[in-house]
Amino acid sequence: MEKRTTRSSSRTRLSELVNTLREDILTGKRPVGEYLPSEKTFAADYNLSNQSVRKGLDVLVAEGLIEKIPRVGTKVVGAPEGAFVTVKLGFHSSVTDEADIHRLLSSFQKENPHIRVQAVPTSSNNYSYISEYLSSGLLDVVMMNFKDFQECVETGEEGMLEPTERNPELYSFLSDAFVADGRQLVQPFIYSPLILCYNREHFHEANLPEPDSSWQWKDLITYSSKLAIPNERLGFHCDLYSPNRWPLLLLQTGGKFERHEDGRLKLAGTAMMDALRYCGEMKHSIPSLSEGITTGESELLLAKGKASIIMTSYFYLNYLLGERLSFDIAPVPHFGTPMTMLLNTGLAVNRKSQVKDAAVKLVEYLTSYKAQLFVRQNTYSLPARKSAAEWVGEEKRYLPSRFSLFRETIPGFRYFTDLAISASELSDINQELKMFWAGLETEEVLCSHIEERLTVSSV
Repeated sequence: MEKRTTRSSSRTRLSELVNTLREDILTGKRPVGEYLPSEKTFAADYNLSNQSVRKGLDVLVAEGLIEKIPRVGTKVVGAPEGAFVTVKLGFHSSVTDEADIHRLLSSFQKENPHIRVQAVPTSSNNYSYISEYLSSGLLDVVMMNFKDFQECVETGEEGMLEPTERNPELYSFLSDAFVADGRQLVQPFIYSPLILCYNREHFHEANLPEPDSSWQWKDLITYSSKLAIPNERLGFHCDLYSPNRWPLLLLQTGGKFERHEDGRLKLAGTAMMDALRYCGEMKHSIPSLSEGITTGESELLLAKGKASIIMTSYFYLNYLLGERLSFDIAPVPHFGTPMTMLLNTGLAVNRKSQVKDAAVKLVEYLTSYKAQLFVRQNTYSLPARKSAAEWVGEEKRYLPSRFSLFRETIPGFRYFTDLAISASELSDINQELKMFWAGLETEEVLCSHIEERLTVSSV
């Protein structure tokens, strides 16, 4: 056997040893009754210490695959009929379509017959659920978006996540978002900037130019009013007041939330209050904007010809798969400097997982070129692996002509943290803004509630 180099970490080499032996036993390559090479041989072949090899073999002993016979050696016992390792994966239910996750898991299990994946739906809107699942050991791998990760770090719970090696094949700006204290705690899986999506036929019928990167918000208001048909079609539709939407306008101002000397947020008389006021004014300019709309509602209206333009993400474009619709995409409007909000979803391993090797293997598979290319070819979501996201070849479904615009807009990607607020503050502000935008609170009351309610937190 060829000796492993020292370029990979000892943990990676040990994982390789354990996984290889497990696969060989479960597939019959190492038959029942065979004696394994000595610990010293494995140590030399994998560039590991004898102690590390011993720990790795203990994992297989615990799984009932081998037994150690004193003064004789290590014997292959073979797995009991139907024996396998179960990895519990917590995933956002929306990713069922956004990444065709169940087909991916089926492919993984075919390649790893000794591992079964139990998919557990979790909330993508409430980090507390993820925290409870991790701390109680109910999940081995969990899907986390950027906001989830920020809340994990803010609450000091990042210790629940197993540090992993940075994958240089994944976009660096995605990996950077999941680092704490110099450790890579989450591996990016899929991502998307906010974009516009529009019905091309509506523009052609109205003899209007299609959206492009020069569009400002005033242009959106102008053109959407020309496209709208009373009692028949909306010019523009989106859930602007979602926490994954409204921060966009604030980010585009280029400003940050200000604070009082004691750390409390300051809102009255600031540029941020001006931006929030503009959001409210947009609601009056585009009456179809609403709060808390059903997931996929904008895309459904577009598909049925009841909306001409929507603000969405590559994730939600998957609601249009299979629809008979000539649609295309464009950058979101801006105030003069192109900028958009970035949505980033990754995978983390529970540090206390009892099947950590299998959990790591699942994450490695889902971020592999094979799995990431599957996402690119079968969905509209953007895979985190650069070579897969930028793959060019024969498409299996309708692809908007400007699908690759994400490559040119990368310099304008921003997270809500660029506003100098924490994830918990984002949630609190969002609740107050709904009251304000609904006309149930005055600007003075809004500023008072936010400034009195929110105290400083690390961002």
